[in-house]
Amino acid sequence: MSKSTRCLYHNRFSAFLSDTEQSILGILCDGYHGAVQSTQIEAWKSEISLMKRVLLPYQNESGKIIFEYDIPRLGKRIDVVLLLKGIIFCIEFKTGNKDALAEADVDQVLDYALDLTNFHKFSENRLIVPILIVSKYQRSSTVIQKSVYDDNVLNPLISGENGLQELIHKVIEKYPDLPPLEENWIISPYAPTPTIIEAARTLYESHSVEDITRHEADKVSTDATISCILDVIEKSKRNGEKSICFVTGVPGAGKTLVGLEVAVRQTYQGHDKPVDDEGAVYLSGNGPLVAVLTEALAKDNYEKCKARKESKKITDSRREVGKFINMIHRYRDNMLAKIKNPVENGVLEIDPEKAVKMAESGYGEVEHVAIFDEAQRSWTHKRLAEYLKRGGTYGNKLKVPNFPMSEAGFLIWSLDQREDWATIVCLVGGGQEINTGEAGISEWINALNNDFPDWKVYISPKLTESEYAEGRVNELLRENRNVTFSAALHLSVNLRSFRAEKLSTFVHMLLSFDEQAKNVYREFCDKYPIVLTRNMNAARKWLRDRAMGTERTGILVTKEAARFKPLAVHILPSGDENAVHWFLEDKTDTRSSNYLEDAATEIQVQGLELDYACLLWDADMRYENGEWYFYKFNGQTKWNEQNGDSESMQERRKYMLNAYRVLLTRARKGLVICVPEGNANKTVGGFWEDTTRIPEYYDGTYAYLKSLGLEEI
Repeated sequence: MSKSTRCLYHNRFSAFLSDTEQSILGILCDGYHGAVQSTQIEAWKSEISLMKRVLLPYQNESGKIIFEYDIPRLGKRIDVVLLLKGIIFCIEFKTGNKDALAEADVDQVLDYALDLTNFHKFSENRLIVPILIVSKYQRSSTVIQKSVYDDNVLNPLISGENGLQELIHKVIEKYPDLPPLEENWIISPYAPTPTIIEAARTLYESHSVEDITRHEADKVSTDATISCILDVIEKSKRNGEKSICFVTGVPGAGKTLVGLEVAVRQTYQGHDKPVDDEGAVYLSGNGPLVAVLTEALAKDNYEKCKARKESKKITDSRREVGKFINMIHRYRDNMLAKIKNPVENGVLEIDPEKAVKMAESGYGEVEHVAIFDEAQRSWTHKRLAEYLKRGGTYGNKLKVPNFPMSEAGFLIWSLDQREDWATIVCLVGGGQEINTGEAGISEWINALNNDFPDWKVYISPKLTESEYAEGRVNELLRENRNVTFSAALHLSVNLRSFRAEKLSTFVHMLLSFDEQAKNVYREFCDKYPIVLTRNMNAARKWLRDRAMGTERTGILVTKEAARFKPLAVHILPSGDENAVHWFLEDKTDTRSSNYLEDAATEIQVQGLELDYACLLWDADMRYENGEWYFYKFNGQTKWNEQNGDSESMQERRKYMLNAYRVLLTRARKGLVICVPEGNANKTVGGFWEDTTRIPEYYDGTYAYLKSLGLEEI
């Protein structure tokens, strides 16, 4: 069996049948790169045993069996794929009995088949057969027919373990003499079909995403930025160049929408149908943002189709969104699957046995243009190298020891694999690196200077300000001869979005103790109120009194906040699905932000906004004698000050300050800041009743915010 990074095991039928079950199981466990749960091991044992029995009649055929196949860039894994007589069988296993048949399980295996036909180059226009195996199901499908979705995808077939062999036989009988599948089907490129691209465009045109990103920027401003980016793309294509644009903008200025618009306009260029080989993709490392954008667009499209009495599932709409909006990590992992591993001499090289060279894109991805949202959050070399060395956060990803690049460098390298031309668009938020190992913009510039000196660089003049790369952008680019400044690459805002610009300026002044902060707040306080309280119930009432109709409210805290339970506040659990419910469910759903029970952190809300928000200011960042002091709760009894001059400690303090910068700019129409009073009670012995919430931890912060002219409620 040759090594593949797209699955945990694959082999020809004859070799699979001659391998012992234990050796196959060992390969699966080893490929998983981590501790495998006992339930998963038992499931694999059962699947291996069953497939050995099922494939006995085909032991002399040239087919292949694949376990745990990753569909490129979609983050989905199929239990078993059989490539047999020109047919692709997708098999999903569920444990159950004769009554255990859920519609969701049937939909799941059909979705896998549709994902293959829509995004997998070597599955396009090939017969795909989704089969759901419910272990002890007593019946088996008798009707074999093509689905309403696609002429080449069958309706899901359902069977117990004992009926699988017969089902496969019936399909082959009905569809004989099909041309053989590509020998390298497993490493097929990701390539969306024209059908899915057109569907995605129709879906996006509703622009319901504006309600989620709270886009306020003046249309003239965003159009100028989009036109500038498209001009750079056209120039790169015309001259056969590689180029990169850095776009800046204040919170709420529409960076995300600019990115999505560029993806759509570049793909269509004013035509009704997508232009061949002109694709673009919007990428973000912000899981909650991608999940919320995807679900918002998909739900809107689903409801519109339902109103028109069109037959469509929500999963179809999600698949269509997936053409334009991807997680950056899946894009990265798909490129990692193509490299020689281990890396030798610190140089990344494509492994021709793991990748297919395409005429248009070489070994690169299908898109010429990649838009990276929140580019300042890309990982440092240290963080990415450590992550890949251990095989991901949970030990179940591809292991790449001695990885030589930062995430920014690798993403440029990935686009550089195209042999014709490419453009990267980096959407940059200033001072918004909020997590350990987030590099800011300096890693992008260092990579361009050191490894990609021929790339043309187009940057916003605002990128030279202190919030980007600690104000060192000019210094970093001094020796680069390919730099062009363009004012159009900054999303400036005028009176139509007066709030966004003034609020951003005020927040910057507040955090940096600028004496003009009070005067700046006076300029917009009538349009955008910021009020202070020490009582969470008063904060909740203020929010509820102001929100009208479908306007959204919510509570925000930093991820370092710790003493919120006494205020009847809980932290929104991690997981993109929770963020989707928090942002999208209405006032009748307890999972909604509007219930004002679950508070979201800067990790969950960056890139998104509410109409009115409450920022619960905990004791993790305190104003004391004209300075900010930072503390981390030990989880039990006390707060530990984050002092020291080490690089890691300085970074930690920067991230904590930036967390408040992000949260202070999440509300579109108004903000209430709650700085708790703490617990002033003492025991009969004169000791603090709660040493983790002593009033002095909060009083200085409250007094400072009050001094800025914020109204108390």
